[in-house]
Amino acid sequence: MIARISGKVIEKGDNYLILDTGGICYEVFIPQTVMQRLEENIKDGCALTLKTFHYFQVEPSKTTPVLIGFLNDIEKDFFEIFITVSGIGPRAALRALNKPISEIAQAIDSGDLNFLRSLPGIGEQRAKEIIAKLQNKVAKFGLIKNDKIKEKAGESGDTAQEVLAVLMQLGYKKPEAAGMIKTALEKSPDIQTTEELLNVVYKQRKSR
Repeated sequence: MIARISGKVIEKGDNYLILDTGGICYEVFIPQTVMQRLEENIKDGCALTLKTFHYFQVEPSKTTPVLIGFLNDIEKDFFEIFITVSGIGPRAALRALNKPISEIAQAIDSGDLNFLRSLPGIGEQRAKEIIAKLQNKVAKFGLIKNDKIKEKAGESGDTAQEVLAVLMQLGYKKPEAAGMIKTALEKSPDIQTTEELLNVVYKQRKSR
């Protein structure tokens, strides 16, 4: 499977890029929320590295390999969680993700049917299924800042250090992230897992 692709941009469409990797050119589909962040910086001939979701689209007469590109692991992780909802395949998710991931995650967490129904291809029933499947499971994605997301920080076995690494990947400065963690642990000293700590951090940010 193709997990990452690097190359020069030789063509840009509304929802795809074509990358020249050195003689071989790949078409990579891009969710609109990712494309919006790329548009100001992507020009023909510029170098780009994308994380990719690679799958095979099966049709009656053929099987087509498809690449969907993301700027980082966090975006790709959200996409992979989103397609676990019944009836939402990679193509449907590619079309639906036309708003910032942080806003979609917050809508899921708060059960905002109207927001989710506004996503392309997501009707009321599908919005209900998204909430039923993913509510309380996507809190960390609500922390994503909509500007540049930094590269992943180092890993650590300590829960606070793991959350610090996630927050830095989500775009927060280290002092800001450390302060958020400190406040969360003061309010909930019995936290045991990374997910629990992320949920507390998210809730305290949401309540501001």
